[in-house]
Amino acid sequence: MRELTVLYDAHCPLCRRFKDWLAAQRPATNGQGGVVRLRFVAAGSTYARALYPGLDHEATLREVTVVADDGSVYVGDRAWIVCLWATWEHRHTAVRLASPSLRPVARAIVQAAAGLRSWTSVRGGGDYADGCDGQCDRQG
Repeated sequence: MRELTVLYDAHCPLCRRFKDWLAAQRPATNGQGGVVRLRFVAAGSTYARALYPGLDHEATLREVTVVADDGSVYVGDRAWIVCLWATWEHRHTAVRLASPSLRPVARAIVQAAAGLRSWTSVRGGGDYADGCDGQCDRQG
């Protein structure tokens, strides 16, 4: 795995903060002599729809979604875990959270974040503010 595309809700302050935090992390190695590159795309944007026409883009606005360069799609707690896995400092935590014994903890954390997200969301009507099509959030 060389690249992960993180689809995040650009209207959600919590999602934007997570994106910024994740972008600032040191990337982990991919085991093939390189690093795991992260790309961030506003969920539901014109660009996201063009990149991944087969995804349920309304669902990507409700839950963080990550698409790997091999076509694998991770949603919810799996997406959060793979994001942590892509970082040098937090890979060990991701491996632990992915284990059967700690997976319920990962789900609970994601559910708690979703609850906070509903309090901080400023999205109105599902449209992007100021006519943004999400391409301004592309990196790479």
